Amino acid sequence: MASIPSSPSSTACGPRSPGERNESAALLTHEHRGRVLIIAGSDSSGGAGIQADLKTVTALGGYGATAITAITVQDTLGVRQVQALSPALMTAQARAVLDDIGADCFKLGMLGDHAMAEAAADLLDAYPDIAAVVDPVMVAKGGAALSDEGALGTLTSRLLVRASLFTPNAPEASALTGLPVETTDDLCRAGEALLALGARAVLMKGGHIEGSRVIDILMTPVSETRFDSGRIDSRHTHGTGCTLASACATGLAQGFGLEAAVARARDYLRGAILHAPGFGAGHGPLNHAWRVERV
Repeated sequence: MASIPSSPSSTACGPRSPGERNESAALLTHEHRGRVLIIAGSDSSGGAGIQADLKTVTALGGYGATAITAITVQDTLGVRQVQALSPALMTAQARAVLDDIGADCFKLGMLGDHAMAEAAADLLDAYPDIAAVVDPVMVAKGGAALSDEGALGTLTSRLLVRASLFTPNAPEASALTGLPVETTDDLCRAGEALLALGARAVLMKGGHIEGSRVIDILMTPVSETRFDSGRIDSRHTHGTGCTLASACATGLAQGFGLEAAVARARDYLRGAILHAPGFGAGHGPLNHAWRVERV
């Protein structure tokens, strides 16, 4: 089952010639700017991970670049194998992008282990002016573990406080806080606990909470916005978390405010679920190109 996103219920480039600068400035519209550096794992099925992230950023008019943390062997039925890359290689990929193209927002997904999580935290700390959306990926849709206990510790001690937006689902929120998260009230309490740990903003995703409606909660130390939507009965939900976080990161990279970035991200995710191509025998992928197809 997946949610139908809705509107909130409440409310380093080198030198250029002058002509080149003017041409570039003309292209920097809300729909055609926003560099997102994605730090995550690769999904061979194309439905989640780096592949879903890049499709999402591109569909929303941003520019996606990557620093891959791991290569997975998976399909819609589950993860069969994971080969982690070295933290040094991830960092080298990221710095090559940052030194040339630059970035307006980081998007973090699957990190895997403590060493990779620490390397990602070091990288974000080295670029404090770049926004960051951190999706605490712990378990794949099919149930395979994608993070260890060491990575969990770094998520709460370093990445949580650095993130411009932290996007846990109910099971992840429970693992991060030690609290039971089975109702919307539980989700809100877990969000408050994450804010108490130093989070700047959390999007508490309610897709795992049972009920005919799905309520996601965007929380900051000074505000709370609830997004209430119906539930789609569909098995085509592979990569929904990656997609939503990347869509949020694209919005922030393009200069959207936090609430507007989340609202657009949810609308995009809704369309991607509703237009899913129907591929695979398990948790099928979304249609990340649905916006482009409608143009």
